[in-house]
Amino acid sequence: MVKVRLFRVAYKDILRHILFQFDPELMHNLFIGIGKILGRYKLTKKITNWMFNYQNPMLSQEMFGIRFKNPIGLAAGFDKHAEMISCMEDVGFGFTEVGSITKRASKGNSGNRIKRLVEKKSLWIHFGLNNKGADKTYGDLSEKRFKIPYGLSIAKTNCKETTNPKIGLEDYIYSVKKFANLGQFLTINISCPNAFGGQSFAEPKLFEKLMREIYKLKLKKPVFIKMSPDLTLDNVNKIIKIGKKYGVSGFVCTNLTKQHAIGKGGLSGKAVQKMSDKMVAHVYKNTRNWVKKPIIIGVGGIFTAEDAYRKIKLGASLLQMITGMIYEGPQVIGEINQGLVKLLKKDGHRNIGEAVGKGINN
Repeated sequence: MVKVRLFRVAYKDILRHILFQFDPELMHNLFIGIGKILGRYKLTKKITNWMFNYQNPMLSQEMFGIRFKNPIGLAAGFDKHAEMISCMEDVGFGFTEVGSITKRASKGNSGNRIKRLVEKKSLWIHFGLNNKGADKTYGDLSEKRFKIPYGLSIAKTNCKETTNPKIGLEDYIYSVKKFANLGQFLTINISCPNAFGGQSFAEPKLFEKLMREIYKLKLKKPVFIKMSPDLTLDNVNKIIKIGKKYGVSGFVCTNLTKQHAIGKGGLSGKAVQKMSDKMVAHVYKNTRNWVKKPIIIGVGGIFTAEDAYRKIKLGASLLQMITGMIYEGPQVIGEINQGLVKLLKKDGHRNIGEAVGKGINN
């Protein structure tokens, strides 16, 4: 589409150079504000849709009773306060995930919380789960309806108290109960690298306790588990086994990586791409024979249709991104979806579901 190519040139050659001169968190908040305005009015929604939205029946999938118009989703961590869903459906995402949301409201970590690592095509992030809390987020969303599926990423409150396993468990369960009947899916975030006390619920014994309590709730929606790329394969295998035992619907591969020399915080984007790809393939290999196959959501380093297609062929049915959109521009969603259609046709596939796992050797 000519308009998409024009916007790409305008963003990468002009707008990005200007935006990258300013503090990244300030720019993030600016775009949240713009997105809220664009998603509020019929006219601005129509204009946004005309500028960016691209859909094709070849990209549509139905999984666990949810219709995804295309596989590209907005990852949790961008729309922390659940304010952008209306705009994101017009930008062209097939689904979105808000949060992470915790029981109590949190301002997150202090100091500098995001940096651009342009040479790495990555972001350094140390937000620390800043959000409005479960009660306020529920109130803001409870009466709203959207054209794309949305999920809620659930984490434990970033504070010293929740490092106590009992309190941390209760914190998770409060939010899970709160959103049991809101949104199309839940993601249990056991992998935030920026919270007080680390990723304690990624430890198999605590993870099993958490899953046991969630299982008791008999939720009528899919539940995904978001994992860290830094976990050992032994740890991943145990999480997969426990997930199967308690009927999880899928796995999000992956969160930020702490494998860097910057200090605190985690890296997104190209810095995590290879680790994400490796985990997508590993989880697919170890779950493809399940009677009820889980959905794998691939996250990390998606900038092009080729990046997206590689993850799909490694076993991801759905994808999520943030960093690629920041570096490439909002038109990249449509570009990736257009590119995926071309790649599917080239390989002789009629639907994107046919390509899932085709890059894995039997």
